[in-house]
Amino acid sequence: MTSIQPIEPSTTLIPEKKGAKSYAITILVAALVIMAPMVIGAAGGNYWVRVLDFAMLYVMLALGLNVVVGFAGLLDLGYIAFYAVGAYVAALLSSPQLTNQFEWIAHLAPGGLHVPFLLIVPCAMALAATFGVLLGAPTLRLRGDYLAIVTLGFGEIVRIFMNNLDRPINITNGPKGITGIDPVTVAGFNLSQTHEFFGLKFPSVYMYYYLFVLCALFVIWVCTRLQHSRIGRAWAAIREDEIAAKAMGINTRNVKLLAFAMGASFGGLSGAMFGAFQGFVSPESFTFWESIVVLACVVLGGMGHIPGVILGAVLLAVFPEFLRSTMGPLQNAIFGHQIVDTEVIRQLLYGLAMVLIMLYRSEGLWPAAKHEDKIAKIAKRAGKKPVRA
Repeated sequence: MTSIQPIEPSTTLIPEKKGAKSYAITILVAALVIMAPMVIGAAGGNYWVRVLDFAMLYVMLALGLNVVVGFAGLLDLGYIAFYAVGAYVAALLSSPQLTNQFEWIAHLAPGGLHVPFLLIVPCAMALAATFGVLLGAPTLRLRGDYLAIVTLGFGEIVRIFMNNLDRPINITNGPKGITGIDPVTVAGFNLSQTHEFFGLKFPSVYMYYYLFVLCALFVIWVCTRLQHSRIGRAWAAIREDEIAAKAMGINTRNVKLLAFAMGASFGGLSGAMFGAFQGFVSPESFTFWESIVVLACVVLGGMGHIPGVILGAVLLAVFPEFLRSTMGPLQNAIFGHQIVDTEVIRQLLYGLAMVLIMLYRSEGLWPAAKHEDKIAKIAKRAGKKPVRA
């Protein structure tokens, strides 16, 4: 008769408590994030701080797509459509576009439609989540390549729709885009102006950077809570084996729709931030290539691993701009003139880097630790050998 071996405390699923080392790393990372625009701005100017701003936008986009692709295992190639929805909501609610086209709106708001930004953000997130449900509802039975094709078509439909919605009624102003979008203003504090704190001047790009960091922290907190919740475990079950998840009583329909809605809401949030930051929105900003870049952020960093996705988003936002600014001067220094166009070299090196990473780091630069590795690590720190079945 086989005896039942007791489970050692070191091999349980109770998460390990954070030690002093973890808190020290957290404090160091927080200090680097706070000081980043000052250091980079002093070294490279406001241009590179603006690159950091877009890196934070990519972080929010990548984390939203990670909910769909990394947590639930649903391939989405049209995620940039939710980004466009959020951007156009911000543009329409905080610009003269609607008041110029509709007399009844101009009669209600003679000075222009200037909705407070704190109301625009939830509206953008809610509308994007609604579009996420509308995309997910008819695709519940699709998987893999078929789901990718449908989501790709959805992204292109939204872009073309925005591009042609200038007739017969001009709502989006078509390919010309919408200008005059109000900057972010909270309680009279305008982020588009330079502010001074403790004798230090903070230009607009600095202020938007800190706003985007706060929004990214909010998205990280929500994603972390979701990942370790019952919903997150249901997403993981669907990702590994949908049939087994359904057999265990998981309502795969509702759980999938929730994944699409949550991921889309984060896309709407980043889109609203983008519209207010740029002050201009046009369909050219929401092409299929942007969806591929956001998906590459998730795959490059490590699908399903929040720190890895953040790393991938920052690298793919900064690396192309670094190549753009260095390839021209490097050719001039070596050959005396530019032999190959800078954009061609940038795309070549960008693609080569992606191929090498997929060959040698197929799981991403910072993949999530496997369950067996976590148990072994906890057992090693406790000085015990893990019990195996």
